[in-house]
Amino acid sequence: MKEWFTIDKVDPNTYIISEYRHWEEPHSYLLIGRKKALLIDTGLGIENIYEEVLKLTDKKIIAIPTHVHWDHIGGLKYFPNFYVHEKELAWIEGAFPLSLETVKEMVKDRADLPSDFDLDKYEIFKGTPKRILKDNDEIDLGGRIVKVCHTPGHSPGHICFYEEKSGYLFTGDLVYKDILFAYYPSTDPQAYLDSLKRIESLNAKRVFPGHHSLEIEPNIITDMKNKLEEIEKEGKLCHGSGVFQFDGWGIWL
Repeated sequence: MKEWFTIDKVDPNTYIISEYRHWEEPHSYLLIGRKKALLIDTGLGIENIYEEVLKLTDKKIIAIPTHVHWDHIGGLKYFPNFYVHEKELAWIEGAFPLSLETVKEMVKDRADLPSDFDLDKYEIFKGTPKRILKDNDEIDLGGRIVKVCHTPGHSPGHICFYEEKSGYLFTGDLVYKDILFAYYPSTDPQAYLDSLKRIESLNAKRVFPGHHSLEIEPNIITDMKNKLEEIEKEGKLCHGSGVFQFDGWGIWL
């Protein structure tokens, strides 16, 4: 049977770990420095992502989700040294806004699940982080400095990660090709636009999304920002406005 994880190499010290057998196609990113390694997002928690990481590095690993949604924290149970943004501390400690039953439905939805996976045993991760992150914090991996950018909109404590030296920008669920979700009660459409403006100013050389196609150009950020500004001018940048479709992406408000 096809492996659950797909590994792509960006450069000798940067890897993409993807889960294409689930419709959400989430991506996790491993950044390896001289002293430590950073795993951005830990996926669905259907298979053991820690085993994949160990194939790629022997460095001490820090795991940080871009945000505390079930499909990004699934593998955190394998990484005791994890950080989260201060705005989502309550979620990671157990106040997750969705029920376990709802999450289980999403786990099995349009998924080619491994034959040995037991949905009944699936749980939403909760725990206490080793560090609480704030906007503009830096993660020093040894020769690699990764900046934390607070980019709310999709969730209150959503963060992007920017490595200035390489120009790499890891956007989580703020930017990807497909329907962006900004209709949940915990989302904020106006903050979404403000966050796009912020990351546009970084002038990233490469964009690494949280889901779906990895063929994504940095100019998509400006396109998304411009389209949301048009929606704002129409007075529709708010919950309940519906789905807006554009070239290669859309947003559900």
